[in-house]
Amino acid sequence: MKKRTVDLVVISDVHLGTYGCHAKELLNYLNSIKPKTLILNGDIIDIWQFRKRYFPKPHLKVIKKIISFASKGTEVVYITGNHDEMLRKFSDTEMGNFKLVDKLVLELDGKKAWFFHGDIFDTSIQNAKWLAKLGGWGYDMLILLNQFINWFLVKLGKEKFSLSKKIKNSVKKAVKYINDFEDVAAELAVKNSYEFVVCGHIHQPQMREYKDKNGSCIYLNSGDWIENLTSLEYHDEEWKLVYYQQEQYETDSESNDELENIELDLKGLQPTFFINPLLDKEIQ
Repeated sequence: MKKRTVDLVVISDVHLGTYGCHAKELLNYLNSIKPKTLILNGDIIDIWQFRKRYFPKPHLKVIKKIISFASKGTEVVYITGNHDEMLRKFSDTEMGNFKLVDKLVLELDGKKAWFFHGDIFDTSIQNAKWLAKLGGWGYDMLILLNQFINWFLVKLGKEKFSLSKKIKNSVKKAVKYINDFEDVAAELAVKNSYEFVVCGHIHQPQMREYKDKNGSCIYLNSGDWIENLTSLEYHDEEWKLVYYQQEQYETDSESNDELENIELDLKGLQPTFFINPLLDKEIQ
């Protein structure tokens, strides 16, 4: 498969180490692109639900692919989320082409883009973390149940459907939470003169313009690799929300074999620590 060169790619909410993660599909997608910058916008590895007995080979291959990107010149920025919050103790660490941060500001063709996961807006995480973790476990079980149901539906020649999406769309509070999340993130972006604000966390892929009395910005959300299988791409001064479609991708066996034998040259890659002066000071 010919690889597409992309200026910037954003993925989030992969949740490696959980039953719902579509690691094979993500690997197919990653094998199809050649990004200059790859931003991992939180919840890539699900440390909350990590279990020794479940970390399949495709999940490990995704990690190897990300390392391979960094070793071949792609700038990889890992922004921490709530499910991988344990990594925040190592924030502002830089090693070669790999950086670990809590939030990030980039200038894209003269316009400022603000990247962060988004869990800072989630009161359940801030005030009742045990409840949020219980919800995460319940969501993983729901996805597992959904996979079994869809397996039977496909056998019967019927279309798949998403239990969680049906629940979210039928519960007014869930819809309001998503809308409020988007508006708060965009409002803060406008207040701080960012043209783009890019989030994850709510597993709701989105790309829309936000306007208020103070100005406007573009709100973007990269979605997830549990249900939506989406990413954001920025190339030639244009944003695109990409939905994974199985028939558009072929498993690149050559690339996968390459991952099995990857050897990284770590000579001279000494870890350095930095403070990003562009981090937004309002969000603590």
